[in-house]
Amino acid sequence: MTRKNTTNTDLFATRAEALADDIHEADESALLYDGDQLDREERAALRRVGGLSTELEDITEVEYRQLRLERVVLAAVWTEGSAEDAENSIRELAALAETAGSTVLEGVIQRRQRPDPATYLGKGKALELRDIVVAEGADTVICDGELAPSQRRALEDVVKVKVIDRTALILDIFAQHAKSREGKAQVELAQLQYLLPRLRGWGESMSRQAGGRVAGGEGIGSRGPGETKIELDRRRINTKIAKLRRDIKDMKTSRDTKRHGRRAGGIPSVAIAGYTNAGKSSLLNRLTGAGVLVQNQLFATLDPTVRRAETEDGRVYTLADTVGFVRSLPHQLVEAFRSTLEEVGDADLLLHVVDGSHPDPEGQISAVREVLAEVGGDRIKEVIVVNKADIADPDVLDRLRRHEKHCITVSARTGAGIDELLALVARELPKPDIEVEVLVPYHRGDLISRIHEDGEILESEHVAEGTRVRAKVTPAIEADLTAYAVVAS
Repeated sequence: MTRKNTTNTDLFATRAEALADDIHEADESALLYDGDQLDREERAALRRVGGLSTELEDITEVEYRQLRLERVVLAAVWTEGSAEDAENSIRELAALAETAGSTVLEGVIQRRQRPDPATYLGKGKALELRDIVVAEGADTVICDGELAPSQRRALEDVVKVKVIDRTALILDIFAQHAKSREGKAQVELAQLQYLLPRLRGWGESMSRQAGGRVAGGEGIGSRGPGETKIELDRRRINTKIAKLRRDIKDMKTSRDTKRHGRRAGGIPSVAIAGYTNAGKSSLLNRLTGAGVLVQNQLFATLDPTVRRAETEDGRVYTLADTVGFVRSLPHQLVEAFRSTLEEVGDADLLLHVVDGSHPDPEGQISAVREVLAEVGGDRIKEVIVVNKADIADPDVLDRLRRHEKHCITVSARTGAGIDELLALVARELPKPDIEVEVLVPYHRGDLISRIHEDGEILESEHVAEGTRVRAKVTPAIEADLTAYAVVAS
């Protein structure tokens, strides 16, 4: 891309199949300076697939917004931070695009104080982007930000191919990966909320009117404007959104009942949260043998998994694996997945998993904490678990240990640091703190068993009437022991 000043940057072009592996490596050869211009890499290095149309199809149904990503060009506006931050962001966008099933051909960044209100990129750069799309044979442009409906339409009119933004891309990945009924409903709700203000048709297709009651043959005096097609689609979407919200509310009741049952039983809970692809599922498998899906892919886990675990001294607790976060996580998703994320807000301990091999782990930590604050996750004890220590830079690990108050480094792949993490969890879990002295009849051996499992026995003595016990217990056990309390003489 030729430029006339130093404010516009043309970023890397790379093979799509290498993106997932190279997302953490800086491509020093991507920016080639030659006088007053920045040249892209040799296009011969790009994989081409023949026979793909680059024309924008005149699709007027709501399903137009369902994505079919194939060959894409990435575009970003760099408004703040360093050049490295901007490159990391667009590399992450490239990995997201590949996770959605596309082939990334080219990535461009423009340096501006703020995105252009009309076309996101500046008008001249939008025309240059169109030339790149034609030259590369792309059929989709993905922008690294959330576009206003007018920006997307204006940019589509310039580049003549489909334009989507980061939010639509993440929603599409979630739609592919949701497996449970609740997960599918949450994703569909988020998609429809995103789609509603963005309905669009070409020509007069969306302004067609039904003609009121005239279709029923009622004749003169009964004719009305009827609904335009876009109004009809909007009404159908609003009806579907209302139904999905009712369904999710019903499913939330079931989830709350299970969670409250665990709480009533005095079982502590530990939540695993963190950036997408940080290794949360791998860590859960290593800690509990849960056998959940593990893939080197963004957003491989959407449906939360809760597993039972025990400390070395026999105390039972639960471990919950949650959906991963990402920078600029769409607010529609945060709202739709609120019931799922409440697993984090209600936990006794939070294991915040960080990818130690990522070029910007501090940025990941900030992005996750921003989302956690919305669901109350900032009020519970947090332990930073730096994963992938076997491939991370030792200097980065030292830096994280210095900056984070509660920090431990592990490798879910090799098992390094797992024993120390388990010991830390055992120390941080809430312990029974209500001291009781009871005389339990021999026929209530079940209560003695519960005290052994969920409490801490300080003294025990077998007498004629039963077992005399002094112990520290949870509120749930204390309620069941009230009838057997020993009154101090």
